[in-house]
Amino acid sequence: MSRIGCGKRFECRAVTSRRKAKPRKFAEAELQERAYLVAVESRSGPEALMPVDYSLRELARLVRTAGGTVSGRTSQRRVHPHPALYIGRGKIEEIRSLREELNYSMVVFDDQLSPSQQLNLEEAFGVKVLDRSALILDIFAQRARTREATLQVELAQHEYLKPRLRGQWQHLSRTVGGPGAGNSAIGTRGPGETQLETDRRLIDRRISKLKRDIKNVRNHRERQRDRRLREGLPIVALVGYTNTGKSSLLRALVGSDVFVADAPFATLDPLTRRLGGNLDNAVLMTDTVGFMQKLPTELVSAFQTTLEELSNASLLVHVLDADSPVLKSQETVVRQTLRNLGLEDIPLLTVINKVDMLLPETVTSDNIDVNELINQIDKNELGLSADLSDEYLFVSATERWGVAKLRARILYEFFGSSEADEYY
Repeated sequence: MSRIGCGKRFECRAVTSRRKAKPRKFAEAELQERAYLVAVESRSGPEALMPVDYSLRELARLVRTAGGTVSGRTSQRRVHPHPALYIGRGKIEEIRSLREELNYSMVVFDDQLSPSQQLNLEEAFGVKVLDRSALILDIFAQRARTREATLQVELAQHEYLKPRLRGQWQHLSRTVGGPGAGNSAIGTRGPGETQLETDRRLIDRRISKLKRDIKNVRNHRERQRDRRLREGLPIVALVGYTNTGKSSLLRALVGSDVFVADAPFATLDPLTRRLGGNLDNAVLMTDTVGFMQKLPTELVSAFQTTLEELSNASLLVHVLDADSPVLKSQETVVRQTLRNLGLEDIPLLTVINKVDMLLPETVTSDNIDVNELINQIDKNELGLSADLSDEYLFVSATERWGVAKLRARILYEFFGSSEADEYY
C-alpha cells in the first residue's frame, strides 16, 4: 500500500582537503503529497451522521496527519454513488481540469471505494487514488509501535489490499495451463498460474500467519486480564471519538505520564493506570483507540483484540469534545460502535471535555468560578438534552477543571468513597 508523505532527506558532509572547505548546506527536501478531496452527498441512502462539509474537514485532517497537504476539495449531490466511478463523468472532468492549477498528486475520496471504482478513477485522473479507509490504515501503520498494534495494522492492510491486486502482471494472464493440461490454444500455453494468483496466494499465507500471531497475543492479553480480575480491581474504560482528549483526561485523573498528541488516533494500544490511593479503594483506568465515522471494517475486525479490553470494564466513561461543532453526531457514532461491539449494557458515564474552549482566551481559573461556569453552559446549544443534564459531567483535562469531581464520581460508583463526600 502506498504511504503518504514519504519524503527523502539528503545529508551532506564537508570534504576535507589541504584547504579547509566550508561545509555545503542543502535544504532538506520534504516532498509532501498534495491531495484533492472528494465526497458524495447521497440522497437515497441512510441519513449521514455528519454534514458533508464537516466530513471533508475531518478527511483533510486525516491527510495532514498522514503527512500530506490539501490542495482542494469538492462534493457532489447524487441519488446514489456512480457504480463504476463513484462520481459523475462531469465532476471527473472538472477535477481533471484543475490538475495543472492545483498540482495535486493524488485524489482522496471520503467513502470506501470498490476495487473496480478505484482502478477506473486512477485511469481517469492519471494519479493515485485513495479512499478514507486506505488513509486511516496508513495513519495506523505510522502510529503502530508495539508488536500487537503492528500485527493488527498489517492484517487490516493485507485484507484491504487483497481484492485490489491488479494489473502489474497482465502480460501473464493468458497462461492457462502447462504441458499436458489439454490446452491447445496458440499463445495461451504457459506455466499454469498467473503472477496475480501467486500474489493472492502469498497474501493468503501472510494473513493466516498474522491471525495465528494475533491469536497468541490475544491469549497473552487474556492472561493479563485474568490476573487483573483476580486482584479484584474494577476496570473503567475511557471511550470516545478520536481526538476528544481521552489521553489528556487519563493523565489528569491518574497524575502519571501519558502520551498526548493533538491528532487523530494518537493512541492505538490500550494503556492502563491505577486510580485511587490504595488497593482497597482503587480502580484501573484504561484508555483505548478512538472511534471515527466510516472506520474500515478490516480495521475494526483486526483491532478486536484491543477492543476486547472494553468488554471487561465495569464502567465506560464516554468522553466528548465540547468544542466540536458536531458533538451530537460524534456521540451517535460512538454509541453505534459500542452497540456493534455488544457493549451497550455496560453502564456509561458521559463526560464533556474541553469546556475551557467555550470561554474567551482572557478567562482563566483565577478570574472565574469553575463551578459557576459549568452551571452556565447552555446544554441546548451543545446539542445536549437539558432534562438529562445530571447524566453529564463537564471538565477541562488541560486546565484540570472538574477533574477532582470526576475522580470522586468514579470512585463513588464503586466504593461510596469518602473522597466523594464533598460532591455527593
